[in-house]
Amino acid sequence: MRVDNSRARFLKKYEQRLKKVLIAGFAAGLVVCFLLNMVINRIRIGGIDKKYKTQITELTKKNEKLSSQVKSGTSNNKTDTEAGASELSSEEDTWSLVLINEEHPLDTGYTPELAEIREGTFVDVRIQEEAAQMFKDAAEEGLDMYIVSAYRSYDTQRDVFNATMVDWISNGSIPLEAYEETKKSVAVPGTSEHASGLAMDITSAQYGELDDKQADTAEAKWLAKNCWKYGFILRYPPEKSEITGIIFEPWHYRYVGKDAAKEIMEKDITLEEYLAQ
Repeated sequence: MRVDNSRARFLKKYEQRLKKVLIAGFAAGLVVCFLLNMVINRIRIGGIDKKYKTQITELTKKNEKLSSQVKSGTSNNKTDTEAGASELSSEEDTWSLVLINEEHPLDTGYTPELAEIREGTFVDVRIQEEAAQMFKDAAEEGLDMYIVSAYRSYDTQRDVFNATMVDWISNGSIPLEAYEETKKSVAVPGTSEHASGLAMDITSAQYGELDDKQADTAEAKWLAKNCWKYGFILRYPPEKSEITGIIFEPWHYRYVGKDAAKEIMEKDITLEEYLAQ
């Protein structure tokens, strides 16, 4: 298949971003390698192999190159991922402010102590009381909130990412483009806040779609106004995707502690901007 200049520029940009991931952290690079292997296998099993033969071959080569680079990665990069897990596990006040994103991946072996917030849904035990109070107060005002997702293990996050990426490919995107598009709405495994147990995806029980219209529901409006009182923030606000790396998600709330939450929500800034102050 012929690759035009636009596609060539895209591939070059993609390769540069992969290198950035490697520099950002050993674990993040390792995640990408494993992820690409999984997706390539699912594409082949699904019969899309022939249609995207050239792209899959190229993706495979990039994956092999990345795997080789990861194997020779430095121990300092790996230590960076372990630092976040260590801080999350500590009793210091800063545990609630640990930054987890593409540049700051979380050790894939980290598992928080969990408490059930609703049947079958769990959060870090340290935020369970305040989260429960938030839902109780909302219910007393006639609101009906639904927790789509709270704690997600690394394996679950990988499955969600893979399924979304395969959907993009099935709809006509080449594998490299599908990876980039998926990253805009689903964190790469190892870089998701859900693995910390500090994040929840919350929607209206009457409107469960994960789209911008969720922001217009009574539940979302109440959360945007009151979440800080319970130590939560709207983690991915509108017009901040260049900073967070994630599109506007009016359903994704992250616990950061009451003081930080109050300042972040009042100033309309992100966790990244707050920590950079």
